[in-house]
Amino acid sequence: MELLHVADAVAREKNIERDEVLEAMEQAIQKAGRAKYGYEHDIRATIDRKTGEVHLRRYLLVADPVEDDHTQLSLKAAKKSNPEITIGEYIVDDLPPIDLGRIAAQTAKQVIVQKVREAERHRQFIEYKDRVGDIISGIVKRVEYGNITIDLGRAEAILRRDESLPREHFKNGDRVRAYIYDVREEQRGPQIFISRTHPIFMAKLFSQEVPEIYDGIIEIKSVARDPGSRAKIAVISNDSGIDPVGACVGMRGSRVQAVVGELQGEKIDIIPWSQDPATFVVNALAPAEVAKVVLDEDNRRMDVVVPDEQLSLAIGRRGQNVRLASMLTGWDIDILTEQEESDRRQEELRVRTTLFIEALSVDDVIAHLLVSEGFTRVEQIADTPTDEIAEIEGFDAEVAAELQQRARAWLTEMAAKLEVKRNDLGVTNDVMALPNMTAEMAVKLGEKGVKTLDDVGDLASDELREIAGDELSEGRANEMIMAARAHWFEGESQDPAPK
Repeated sequence: MELLHVADAVAREKNIERDEVLEAMEQAIQKAGRAKYGYEHDIRATIDRKTGEVHLRRYLLVADPVEDDHTQLSLKAAKKSNPEITIGEYIVDDLPPIDLGRIAAQTAKQVIVQKVREAERHRQFIEYKDRVGDIISGIVKRVEYGNITIDLGRAEAILRRDESLPREHFKNGDRVRAYIYDVREEQRGPQIFISRTHPIFMAKLFSQEVPEIYDGIIEIKSVARDPGSRAKIAVISNDSGIDPVGACVGMRGSRVQAVVGELQGEKIDIIPWSQDPATFVVNALAPAEVAKVVLDEDNRRMDVVVPDEQLSLAIGRRGQNVRLASMLTGWDIDILTEQEESDRRQEELRVRTTLFIEALSVDDVIAHLLVSEGFTRVEQIADTPTDEIAEIEGFDAEVAAELQQRARAWLTEMAAKLEVKRNDLGVTNDVMALPNMTAEMAVKLGEKGVKTLDDVGDLASDELREIAGDELSEGRANEMIMAARAHWFEGESQDPAPK
């Protein structure tokens, strides 16, 4: 019974199952038995779960033919002790209890300690792997080279230097709150990684301080942080009667100040979320005022025009405000003053007008009319129905038909020139056949030495877009690259031919 009492005590102390402790004891006794009778024998130990009695037995497998005399027995020999035994069954011999010597006892103790430690580590992993995404609180145990070990009570967590806030210093005994972002089972035990810089840490803090968020009335849509300095958080209310920003700020700012205090004074902008991207970006750039927004939905880019005196406020210190707004909304944001936007528009107008004058052999008045109606490329004129072009003020059906004829003739001429240039550069027909590929794009690739499918496949999407031009979106660039790589994997899924 003494063994059972010891197992119960260890199980309570280490917070693991009693059976796991007894299994560790069985392995220790089994190891001692093999040391006494020979490691080549199949010796097993069991502890009776009710009485604590130890049984040590040798197992012999009935086999035909016998390959190992120490662990196997022939069927003929086995039938002498049990006439009904068959191949695959075991002959079990009881062995006398062993008297553990000093060395054997020490070995047994080491085995038990090791197995109990492994069981304890596995219990810790099981307990904390389901807590990824939670906020935990612990005591600083030690600080080494800026990395902090936190005592959680039943386990330890690691707060790495790059996961703690700038200018934040802890000493032994300090209490720390942090966010569990990863739990890994490693050889030296479960590794629990925590963070105070993770965006979700801020969201969880607001969830603790604002009951409406905890209850699901207010939803946090996105968070962007420059840890220790500034953050933006976008919220929306599922109840039209509750102001999401006001609820997060709290009476006299009490709720937001509780979060700011935990984050060492990090300034937090609370922003109403909007389904409309332009409205959301305008809100995200607060406190700067926005005059105009121009969207490029294909590339998720946005030009934001602000008054001259608002430029520095919109960009923020070291670009912080626009960077956080971009992270919060998921859009690339370019900030322009009204003067810069006017200059850019004038330059675009000049370039497009010049293109139409040269391509269509028209005067600048007609070219200006086409640009003012929203035409940016010759292809648009060639593809637009004649009656729509004829509706432009000052045009008629005859003028529209003539413009379309000239546009198509120019496109045909340019296509022929590009085809000749593509061939001269050595760009293969396989590259030309890629999805989203144009003759102009193929020439640009050829000029950069990208001439074969392998050359295209070796590119990253941003490299391809840099060569091809901004008109190629990231999604289309990735599609083109994957199509170029397709021949690399041909036949991989097929079964090898029989030899």
